[in-house]
Amino acid sequence: MNAHICTACGAQYAPAEAPPPACMICTEERQYVPPTGQGWTTLDKLAITHLNAYREYEPGIIGIGTQPAFAIGQRALLVRAGGGNVLWDCIAYLDNASVTLIKALGGITAIAISHPHFYTSMVEWSRAFGGVPIHLHAADRRWVSRQDAALRYWDGETLQLAPDVTLVRCGGHFPGGSVLHWAGGAEGRGVVCAGDILTITTDRKFFSFMRSYPNFIPLGAQEVRRIGKALDPFAFERVYGHYFDRVIATDAKRILATSIERYVAAIGGAYLADT
Repeated sequence: MNAHICTACGAQYAPAEAPPPACMICTEERQYVPPTGQGWTTLDKLAITHLNAYREYEPGIIGIGTQPAFAIGQRALLVRAGGGNVLWDCIAYLDNASVTLIKALGGITAIAISHPHFYTSMVEWSRAFGGVPIHLHAADRRWVSRQDAALRYWDGETLQLAPDVTLVRCGGHFPGGSVLHWAGGAEGRGVVCAGDILTITTDRKFFSFMRSYPNFIPLGAQEVRRIGKALDPFAFERVYGHYFDRVIATDAKRILATSIERYVAAIGGAYLADT
């Protein structure tokens, strides 16, 4: 039996003789089924055509992404904090080279994921590193496509993973949408690993916010202001988004505040692009 993987979003399902008739994540309004229809693959098939690549952004932050891009195309982050390495977000493909390299860097003590679109092959990743816990916000547990004993559902607004690593619930894209704050990142000025809960715009000058990115459904002003309020207590200089090139390297907390006001003005009709 194979653990089938949705080719559109990367969600992996429990081993079965045949794949599900549809992916529960892609048939919901925040994602989509491609015009060609529902597609499935497996890790063994991906191994023929894909590999994982790495980028060290700064001491303690390493990006991990699949080449060529697969499904949504996000990359994960290995956060090498003092309390142990945390895998932030997840990608569908896992190869032996990734396991070997990450073990050489001290392995993984925990996995934490921003929202259901990036759950992907989280169970495979956990098992490859000894069944490490996978921390998901309880508000999004209905979207888990493969159950496992490693899953840990947390409630509330924050979860401390280590003395300087905190998960922060921001909501927005999903009710349990979360980011990771590492106080020791950016030379001690603080880092936020945001997935696409805070989406770094293509020009890498602002953030933006959506309920559905592929289907162009925006968030309301109240939801966006809640994201800013959730991050108010935390100091941070730098934010890493969900793609290799989506990074705001400096002054990110001020840029977030500016971006929230810009966004709220735009959806309220008060923003004029030519002024």
